[in-house]
Amino acid sequence: MNWNQLLSTKRTGQEDRVYTIQHQRTQFQRDYDRLIFSSPFRRLQDKTQVFPLPGSVFVHNRLTHSLEVASVGRSLGHNIAEFLLGEKKLHNSLIHEIGSIVGTACLAHDMGNPPFGHSGESALSQYFVMGAGRKLKDMYCISDAEWNDLIEFEGNANAFRILTHSFKGRRNGGFGLTYSSVASILKYPYASGLKNKKKYGFFQSEKEMFMRVVKELGLKEMEPGIYCRHPLVYLVEAADDICYQVMDVEDAHKLRILDTQETKNILMAYLSEEEDNDTRKRINEVCAEVTDINEQISLIRASVIGKLVGYCTRIFKTHYDAIMKGAFQGSLIDHLEGKTKEAAERCSKISFSDIYGHQSVVEIELSGFKILGSLLHEFSKAVLNPDDKYSKMLLRFIPEQYHVDESASAYLKLQSVLDYISGMTDVYALDLYRKINGIGLADKRF
Repeated sequence: MNWNQLLSTKRTGQEDRVYTIQHQRTQFQRDYDRLIFSSPFRRLQDKTQVFPLPGSVFVHNRLTHSLEVASVGRSLGHNIAEFLLGEKKLHNSLIHEIGSIVGTACLAHDMGNPPFGHSGESALSQYFVMGAGRKLKDMYCISDAEWNDLIEFEGNANAFRILTHSFKGRRNGGFGLTYSSVASILKYPYASGLKNKKKYGFFQSEKEMFMRVVKELGLKEMEPGIYCRHPLVYLVEAADDICYQVMDVEDAHKLRILDTQETKNILMAYLSEEEDNDTRKRINEVCAEVTDINEQISLIRASVIGKLVGYCTRIFKTHYDAIMKGAFQGSLIDHLEGKTKEAAERCSKISFSDIYGHQSVVEIELSGFKILGSLLHEFSKAVLNPDDKYSKMLLRFIPEQYHVDESASAYLKLQSVLDYISGMTDVYALDLYRKINGIGLADKRF
């Protein structure tokens, strides 16, 4: 792979367009701004990240998480741009824009995730695996490749669809982002249904667009149907890993799932007494001055993020040749060493045992399973039986942008339902669930 090909300003759906309007912003800065001002991005503010949104204590939602990931990703991107321009002596003018490209991809990385946290994807898949939807494959002759998309609903593939699909009444090519920005979210550059691959990067409906992107940017086919990642994917992934690992601990402290001393111990373990003596000394000085506990935790957290950004930058540089050949294995975080690696592993272990398994988290996931499963069942029946009187009433809820022709395949009709449901906020999904199930009507006067 080479950067002259990897950095492209060609836009999805606008490949043949000639631009005559001059902009003060670069093409990649325009990508970033398009996402910031978009409705799908704004809706992330009411989508659960990990913890339910309690109101009295403001914890992270998908929106705040994505903004923080974009901030960290931008820093990583700038670091690598300096490395390419300095140590590697590359002269492509677009290299200066790597920070903007990574930041854009970070904003988009969770846009395909359904409501109700990590259980949302499972709830949508479960309907086709074990619910009433399991009969639909044979009933409507859905192909194996298409069926794999349904039984393994994947937020990463859905993000690619949201960014590139031409929804009804919308522009050709979705958001019309540059190929480089779109490619930077392709964490799993292959289709569903591959052996030993739990996740995937695109639905069958977007296969043509995926192939256009990988060919334009020169992403090599490593095995049949499996392509190498765009190098900037590793920076997006690292930014996400850094943020959710560290910020979930801070949220757990605010919700009193973890006590103050335990939280400090988890975070301070990233800062070794040998390598980070000056940082530890500075933290102790500030904590002696600042009595606000949350401010103390924030200071330590910021120092940890700074160290991890530096570490991941060095790992990218060290393994640069392997990354450019498509031979690098794992994530940048996987290659941490020494006490930093030990601290990350301990943090992950505590997160899974004490945070992700906490009752409040499990409760929201259980609710999401019930709500999304019910909505998917009702609307799937409606799109497949549109002449039914009840179906006609339900179909009025689906926005026009998700409508497909009556002659469309069952796969495309079911995808339109998944588009609608996965784009819902937590509150909207709950409200709609109550409405179509008649919950709360006794309290209203007619």
